[in-house]
Amino acid sequence: MSASQTASRTPEVPTLLVKIFGKDRPGITAGLFDTLAAFSVDVVDIEQVVTRGRIVLCALVTEPSAGTEGELRSTVHSWAESLRLQAEIISGTGDNLPRGVGRSHVTVLGHPLTAESTAAIAAAITSTGGNIDRVFRLAKYPVTAVEFAVSGTETEPLRTALATAAAGIGVDVAVVSAGLQRRARRLIVMDVDSTLIQDEVIELFAAHAGCEEEVAEVTARAMRGELDFEQSLHARVALLAGLDESVVEKVRAEVRLTPGARTLVRTLKRLGYQVGIVSGGFTQVTDELRVRLGLDFAAANTLEIVDGKLTGRVTGEIVDRAGKARLLRRFAAEAEVPLAQTVAIGDGANDLDMLNTAGLGVAFNAKPVVRRAAHTAVNVPFLDTVLYLLGITREEVEAADTFVD
Repeated sequence: MSASQTASRTPEVPTLLVKIFGKDRPGITAGLFDTLAAFSVDVVDIEQVVTRGRIVLCALVTEPSAGTEGELRSTVHSWAESLRLQAEIISGTGDNLPRGVGRSHVTVLGHPLTAESTAAIAAAITSTGGNIDRVFRLAKYPVTAVEFAVSGTETEPLRTALATAAAGIGVDVAVVSAGLQRRARRLIVMDVDSTLIQDEVIELFAAHAGCEEEVAEVTARAMRGELDFEQSLHARVALLAGLDESVVEKVRAEVRLTPGARTLVRTLKRLGYQVGIVSGGFTQVTDELRVRLGLDFAAANTLEIVDGKLTGRVTGEIVDRAGKARLLRRFAAEAEVPLAQTVAIGDGANDLDMLNTAGLGVAFNAKPVVRRAAHTAVNVPFLDTVLYLLGITREEVEAADTFVD
C-alpha cells in the first residue's frame, strides 16, 4: 500500500485550529509552538503569511489529552496577549478538506494589478468550479506578479475562461498544470527579432544598403497576405545584393537586446534549463548572440557571401513558420526534453506553429491574432517576466545574482 493510500485511510481525529495575527516580530512562530509543546500535541499543518509587517499564523494541531483543552486555550491566549497579538482557536475534526480534482497554477501579471482585475480573475476561476487554495506574490516590479494555486477544475477549461477574462482587463494570465513536471528541466526556445532583441535585423541591413522603404514595402505585402514568408524573405534579401560583408559586424554592434533578456537567459541557465533561438533572420547575427548569451541552440537563415559581398541570396534550409516548429522538435529531441516540457516565446504570425507545438506558448508583445492563439501573453516590455510564468520569484532571481557562478 502506498503512503498516499495509507494517509487517505487514516481515521479523522479531533483537531484544533490555532490562529495568531498581529504585528510581526522575530520569535512568534517559535513562541507559539513552544507554548503548544507543553500540551504534547502533534502538528498537522502550518500556514504563515506576513503582509506589510502583519503576521497571520495558522497551526492545525491534534487535540490535547482529555481535560487539558481549556488550559491550552487559556495559555495560548495569555501568551498572545503578552505580545499584543490576537488568538483564535477553533475545534474540529480531521485534516484540511481534500482539494478538488484538477490542480493548476495561475500566474497573473499586472502593470498595475488593480482590485477590479483581480476580482475579474477570481470570478473567472470560480465560474469554472475552481477554488483558490493559496495566493503568493512572485514580484512587485517591474510588474506585479501573483500566483494562484487552484484546485477543483481542469487546466484547459480554466485557461480558456481566464484568457477570455484577461483580454478585456489589461492583465496577462498564464495557466499551467500543477505537478512534478513544473519542476522538471525544461527547454526554452525564443524568436529573435522583436522578442530576444528589439530590432528587425533585415531592417538594420537595409539601412546600410539604403533600401529601407523597399524592404518595408515587401514586408507590408507579406503582412497583407500577398507573399508568403519565403517569397518575402527572398525579395528582401535580394535588395541587399552588393553590400560589403563588413556590414555584418556593424549590424551586430547595432543589435539591442530586449530589456530583461540577459536576466532571463542567465537565470534559466542557472536552473539547468536549455535555451535556444530560432529566427527568420540570419545566422550572421544569431551565431553571435548564441556565443554572447551562452545559448544551447540557434538556427536561422544564412546570407550568402561571395568574394566579400552579399549576393542577395540565402543558403541552406529556410527557417519559416513551419521550420520554427520543426526546429523546436529537433532541439527538444537533442536536449532529451519532452515537448510538454518546452516553452516557446514569439511575437509574430510565423511563430504560431512553434507556440502551439510547445507545452507553453508565450506571445510576447504580439499582434492580437498571435495573442489569441498562444497559451498566454506577456504585454510588458520586459522579457524576464517570463520567469514568473515558471513560478520563479523576483527575490530568487536577485538572490542568485548576488553569487558569482
